[in-house]
Amino acid sequence: MTLLQALFLGTLQGLTEFLPVSSSGHLAIAQHFLPGFEQPGVLFDIMLHVGTMIAVILYFWTDIRMLAQSPFRRSGDSGVHRKILLLLVVGSIPTAIIGLTFKDFFQDLFDNLTVVSSMLLVTGTLLFISERFRRGTRKESQLTIADALVAGTAQAMAIIPGISRSGSTIASLLIKGVDGETAARFSFLLALPAVFGAAILSLGDIRHVATDQMPLYLAGTAAAFVAGYFSIRFLLAIIRRRRLYTFAIYCWLAGAFFLNYSL
Repeated sequence: MTLLQALFLGTLQGLTEFLPVSSSGHLAIAQHFLPGFEQPGVLFDIMLHVGTMIAVILYFWTDIRMLAQSPFRRSGDSGVHRKILLLLVVGSIPTAIIGLTFKDFFQDLFDNLTVVSSMLLVTGTLLFISERFRRGTRKESQLTIADALVAGTAQAMAIIPGISRSGSTIASLLIKGVDGETAARFSFLLALPAVFGAAILSLGDIRHVATDQMPLYLAGTAAAFVAGYFSIRFLLAIIRRRRLYTFAIYCWLAGAFFLNYSL
């Protein structure tokens, strides 16, 4: 892997992690077509996700700080924040169970362009359905354990390359009647435990990375952070304007094109 490839993949990860078009699917497709590219291993992909999650922490720093302080406060909105913190824990349970159980199976799918393309079609359909039947106005204070479990299960299924994590979690919450911006914020926060858990599990892989490759890993992570920060702002604006149809059409076109190519 070259520096240019690392920067390209990091930027691609940052843009597509939050835009509902599947970062894992785009990374799998890009790595398939990059000339002379050698798969650096799962650790590289995990580090790119860490870069985007640092962007989430900075963008939602006030929210995260309030969530962290809520167990020790008894005034203001601390009750709502404690509830959201509990729901994030609940939502992380199905993600952890499904992710750990089927981790190896899902990883093997990254080289299957047919599967990746087909799942992009599924992502597009989820986005279309959620926007078509979007009627809810429920805010954070009205989220339920059922909402958290549905979002957590959707996030777990997004381990399949081509299924968008943000797209599936946001779509599932929209279908359940949650306000668009609330759904997006909960989706971003729900990703933090999953990504950092995966990062901790992958720490042992660092010893397999050649010394001269580590700067490339860090460059890719930095690129993912910068691109991710700006894509968060962009997606929130898109959701406010009810324009998820645009991403549904994109996923359908991209999925159909690469599915036709793979066959």
